[in-house]
Amino acid sequence: MTFQINAQQDYHALNALLNLYDSEEKIQFDKDKLAIHYYFRQHVNPNTLFFHSLKEKLDFLQQEGYYETNVLEQYDFTFIKKLFQQAYSKKFRFQTFLGAFKFYTSYTLKTFDNKRYLERYEDRVCMVALTLAQGDQVLACRLVDEMINGRFQPATPTFLNCGKKQRGELVSCFLLRIEDNMESIGRSVNSALQLSKRGGGVAFLLSNLRETGAPIKIIQNQSSGVIPVMKMLEDAFSYANQLGARQGAGAVYLHAHHPDILRFLDTKRENTDEKIRIKTLSIGVVIPDITFKLAKHNEDMYLFSPYDIQRIYGVPMSEISMTEKYTEMVNNQQIRKSKINAREFFMTLAELQFESGYPYIMYEDTVNNANPINGRINMSNLCSEILQVNNASEYKEDLSYHHIGKDISCNLGSMNIAHTMDSPDFTLSIETAIRALTAVSDMSHIRSVPSIEKGNQDSHAIGLGQMNLHGYLAREKIHYGSEEGIDFTNIYFYIVTYHALRTSNQIAIERNSYFKGFKDSRYASGEFFNKYTERAWKPQTKKVSQLFEQAGITIPNQQDWLELKASIMTHGIYNQNLQAIAPTGSISYINNSTSSIHPIVSRIEIRKDGKTGRVYYPAPFMTNNNLEYYQDAYEIGPEKIIDTYATATQHVDQGLSLTLFFKDDATTRDINKAQIYAWRKGIKTLYYIRLKQTALEGTEVQDCVLCSL
Repeated sequence: MTFQINAQQDYHALNALLNLYDSEEKIQFDKDKLAIHYYFRQHVNPNTLFFHSLKEKLDFLQQEGYYETNVLEQYDFTFIKKLFQQAYSKKFRFQTFLGAFKFYTSYTLKTFDNKRYLERYEDRVCMVALTLAQGDQVLACRLVDEMINGRFQPATPTFLNCGKKQRGELVSCFLLRIEDNMESIGRSVNSALQLSKRGGGVAFLLSNLRETGAPIKIIQNQSSGVIPVMKMLEDAFSYANQLGARQGAGAVYLHAHHPDILRFLDTKRENTDEKIRIKTLSIGVVIPDITFKLAKHNEDMYLFSPYDIQRIYGVPMSEISMTEKYTEMVNNQQIRKSKINAREFFMTLAELQFESGYPYIMYEDTVNNANPINGRINMSNLCSEILQVNNASEYKEDLSYHHIGKDISCNLGSMNIAHTMDSPDFTLSIETAIRALTAVSDMSHIRSVPSIEKGNQDSHAIGLGQMNLHGYLAREKIHYGSEEGIDFTNIYFYIVTYHALRTSNQIAIERNSYFKGFKDSRYASGEFFNKYTERAWKPQTKKVSQLFEQAGITIPNQQDWLELKASIMTHGIYNQNLQAIAPTGSISYINNSTSSIHPIVSRIEIRKDGKTGRVYYPAPFMTNNNLEYYQDAYEIGPEKIIDTYATATQHVDQGLSLTLFFKDDATTRDINKAQIYAWRKGIKTLYYIRLKQTALEGTEVQDCVLCSL
């Protein structure tokens, strides 16, 4: 197909040509480059407010209330000018039209009337660096270097808000537990409102709420169960969204052995009664090992009253190991119970996932067996990668706090694996990212929800993620899920873990402080390090060994781990948690990256934009000569994806947001088999299930997908 380019070419039309082969049956990558050119020429540059000098620009942005003066006052102007020169000397260029389009529509600072742009990409990078460095000039320079070279990318709320006077929070992901009393339920609804109006996504634990028909003040059959609480939370999120803030979202988690579990799942069925249907809340199920064992033997699974568990054991259901206590509770006549068939339960899960993509799954015992922190993990977040311990708050009758418990906020950012492997100093890249995310934690104060504030202050927990695994593997001519691909994943995460811990230990030494609860952790006892000190971790394939050698990256040996173990046991680590692999979206496009450590969903990905229609994104590093390395997730299949994630999981202290992809001929049995395979391989959580549906003929370059969620 021939296409004439003129001076007023429509950049969206050029981008759309990625979707059509040229006359030689080739993907038209050059048209996407032209789309970037015309986007800047016709839209960005004419709508950008330019200044004669940096000083004039910064003075204007402070005086007019765009930039936070307190951030800039931490540095002298000579340094600030030097920092901006450092950023601009890189001559950064967006690699794809969608990357540029996403930055200018979603991230850059605009005039209050939303008509003019006030920042280039370099400006945003500098303001993020100046904010997070908190006056530390060396760290500010390092942050600019990491971000402008595409090695480290803070999560959206951090990248969006740093340095702005009119801004939201630096974090937008939270986890809260609800206890079995009206005060806790009321507080939770208020928290949903407070966090959602700030654009936050909030997950709630429902497992401790008494079941439908449970007694209230000894009077039988009074409780309405978990569904009305879900309805209240959904309404709270909906109401807060109407206030015009960045749209919030909610999720709720329930234990598989809660008596309301089947009604809970029914809320997501398309044909369910509107009285119980939940349209916008995401749902997740916490499943212990015992449930799988019962299903294996085709036995019934008992569902236990949380009210009676609290009464008998003196602790909420979420604090009980169901696998350990199951037989004891079955035999305890004082605990009310009902039963369903375990295999039928798993088939119900698969049917619902086939229909809606829900529920998320958290493998309870896998998560807690791997948890190095004292306490139980009983839930995850909206994207299923945050796995941290929590504890309950207690309230007075007036809803004030009798005891402030520990809830969770997510301080996230991701490394671009391809660019990190190209780093002139891999060690420094990881260290800089850890310090940046620690700064996000230090600077985040969610005072409207005191349990979130306390949890963050006590734990300093962060979640360093990774993205662009598939892009990097393809660039190096390695197939995703292959022996070499899994070998690389293993060694890469192994090295990152070492340097993340080393940096957190260094911060603890510098500040003479470690996270609350360190002394009771497996880090303090030394137990955590056994898997690294008792065996050597080396590449198993020649290709992967060469990749690390060529990159000049030293692989830590057992002696390195023994020395780090001794230092951590002596001085501690500052951050309770260090890694969590989030499902990167917008930041992937800006960084020319494949999402998270997933395989691509299509060689040319289609994104729907509400105002402009479709926008097209070519997989990073893809050319017409290396297409064989760009199989999509549906072709690769769930097992190789699970194998890759399982390899990374052994090094990640929290979770990895894992979506499973199935072709359009998949059955519920296939989904059920994947659930079991993931459990056996040590996967901690499952996110969405996505089913490939047949696309309209003539709308795709090759195998583009519409996802049924």
